[in-house]
Amino acid sequence: MKFIILAALVAVAAALPVDEKPVETLRSVSDQQADGGYNFAFEQSDGVKREETGVVKEVLNEDNEPQKVVVVRGSYSYINTEGKEEFINYTADEEGFHPEGPSIPVAPVARR
Repeated sequence: MKFIILAALVAVAAALPVDEKPVETLRSVSDQQADGGYNFAFEQSDGVKREETGVVKEVLNEDNEPQKVVVVRGSYSYINTEGKEEFINYTADEEGFHPEGPSIPVAPVARR
């Protein structure tokens, strides 16, 4: 019985909030264009950074009709649990989301 009480007290102590500093925004900029394009960037005191640009592009849909899409290019970085900066570049367009970076696994090439 004493063990159960001790285990419960340890669990409660472990669940207490950790005293962390609040994250501050060091830089934040944004711009919205009339055509639907945009860009923004921010940087935080915890090492998180992000930049993104969206540009309107006209493509043909499945019915060969023109359709406007937003092509997004951007990057973000953060400090990982080992204290190293992780950096990811990405694009998102009519073909999908495409991240690139050293921590993104690369699929092996299939042999025929």
